[in-house]
Amino acid sequence: TKRHCLRFTTVLATTLLSATAACLDVGFYDRTCPTAETIVQQTVAAAFRNNSGVAPALIRMHFHDCFVRGCDGSVLIDTVGNLTAEKDAPPNNPSLRFFDVVDRAKAALEAQCPGVVSCADVLAFAARDSVVLSGGLGYQVPAGRRDGRISNDTEALNNLPPPFFNATELADRFASKNLTIEDLVVLSGAHTIGVSHCSGFAGPTDLNGPVDRLYNFSSPDGIDPTLSKAYAFLLKSICPANTSQFFPNTTVFMDLITPERFDNKYYVGLTNNLGLFKSDVALLTNATMKALVDSFVRSEATFRTKFARSMIKMGQIEVLTGTQGEIRRNCRVINPVSATDDVVLARPSGFTGVAAS
Repeated sequence: TKRHCLRFTTVLATTLLSATAACLDVGFYDRTCPTAETIVQQTVAAAFRNNSGVAPALIRMHFHDCFVRGCDGSVLIDTVGNLTAEKDAPPNNPSLRFFDVVDRAKAALEAQCPGVVSCADVLAFAARDSVVLSGGLGYQVPAGRRDGRISNDTEALNNLPPPFFNATELADRFASKNLTIEDLVVLSGAHTIGVSHCSGFAGPTDLNGPVDRLYNFSSPDGIDPTLSKAYAFLLKSICPANTSQFFPNTTVFMDLITPERFDNKYYVGLTNNLGLFKSDVALLTNATMKALVDSFVRSEATFRTKFARSMIKMGQIEVLTGTQGEIRRNCRVINPVSATDDVVLARPSGFTGVAAS
């Protein structure tokens, strides 16, 4: 096996509280559950044959998991009562979907190797398989993640980069997760497949800030001038004013050129004023970021290789390993502490009680 270790530090003010090395291994389940990655791959492939939208959804889900409490499967936990979980925070609901694919993979793994494979690893494997199924480059996934026991919507709001961030805000958010500007530009390339709801770029101000590029932008015609006029009119035809209110499930492709193919056309579109989000366009406002965008326009092979590397790196954000966390039996439900305990599903920071199931 090949070991991947990253050192993370947690700092409060200027005081160093902890420094731990998180180690993951390629082939982690070779002895304990040798068919683990095959089971996940087959489950994802079957779902992908039925709906190619599975691929971008699972890649996005892995990203959203890793940016909140690290890659610990916390995005998979269901809300219970008034303890709202990550998946129901505005950045995740309704944009995240196909949780049932993870459920099916986990169920198959539990039948084969009960209590062995974490939900966090299932999601990491599924994201890799989704990249490959869409035409991207395959890569070995270091595994050994453990599942977290806390999931709340506030942390999702505070950690996930919203679609209206500028270049500085994006760089700072990625740096807080030990990711570089190159990782930021590379991982943004995931927008080469998949869809966005109209609320991501049009409509009223949401809980996170202004997102409207079509109707109420500070320009004479209300349209963001960095957006191609022809593209803006196309988007308006799909997302008329108040679409988010009356037709909240309306979506558009994030890559207008090859929306279902994992390639470099996201970057090609970006340089032709076809970037869908403010955060996409932001990549052209910083010299370092723009140089990376241009390099990926010139070489799809470079993008594909670097995307695989950045996915491996992202997949190691603040992971739980060893005896930390747990191996969740059901990805939607945290394991009971003991046979007589209620299940803790979602807890706000500082919450010490047990949530009734």
